Amino acid sequence: MRFGNLDSRLVLVTDRGAVDVATASEGEFGPDPQEVFPRWEAFTAWAAALDTATVPAEPFEPERLGAPVPRPGQLFAIGLNYRDHAAESGVTVPDSPPVFTKFRGSITGPCGPVVLAGETVDWEVELVVVIGRTARHVTEADAWSHVAGLTVGQDLSERTVQLTGPVPQFSLGKSYPGFTPMGPWLVTVDELVAAGLDPDALDLGCSVNGEPVQKGTTADLVFSVPALIAALSAVLPLEPGDVIFTGTPSGIGAARVPQWFLREGDRLVSTIAGIGELQQHFVAASKEK
Repeated sequence: MRFGNLDSRLVLVTDRGAVDVATASEGEFGPDPQEVFPRWEAFTAWAAALDTATVPAEPFEPERLGAPVPRPGQLFAIGLNYRDHAAESGVTVPDSPPVFTKFRGSITGPCGPVVLAGETVDWEVELVVVIGRTARHVTEADAWSHVAGLTVGQDLSERTVQLTGPVPQFSLGKSYPGFTPMGPWLVTVDELVAAGLDPDALDLGCSVNGEPVQKGTTADLVFSVPALIAALSAVLPLEPGDVIFTGTPSGIGAARVPQWFLREGDRLVSTIAGIGELQQHFVAASKEK
């Protein structure tokens, strides 16, 4: 199943278009996309039983979609989680997941403009995991059962701010408005399996102005999705609606010679097999609309 945020309302995404959940459920589930996660098991059971061929469905343009998880209680991001990215960054592969956050004010939907916050804005395509059931001291073997679904994310980063000072400011440098696009929708794990895809081995990549800049597979994660859930839940509870950005493969602009950063007019397309794509274009601060 695929669930989205259309004009700030929770929808079930079908081949016919978007089914408004609050309307189709006659109010059993509300319209707020964030509020469904504490009831995720009941919600997905309802959605699975729904005859989507008989309920009204609205065609829509991707530009109307918002982030499928607009207000997560916690947003975790993992650094250096691909060996090739650690190598291009000039550091050793970590023994445990390096964790930081991206602040909630940076979250945006899958399409639209992003204001350039400086001269060194970089791209990082990532698989994003959304928690659907409280996870505390979860084993790797049981971790996938706590996942609501997966989506595409971009960990946009202003590298100068990120790396300034005696202690790098990862969270600030990655949290300007629009620096956390997610979408286009949330895809459940069973949907991926039904499509013949392995949720532990999804192809991902991104391009700038049509030129491929990143290409990888989540099979190469240093710490897999189950390993990340186990490690994080060993420290604190993961709650329904929490988000984990799982890391990026090699190909970032800062590691290139010469370095390559995003400029006004650039178009960034980020994709993950079986999930979909993000489309961002970049504007100068003086042209923010």
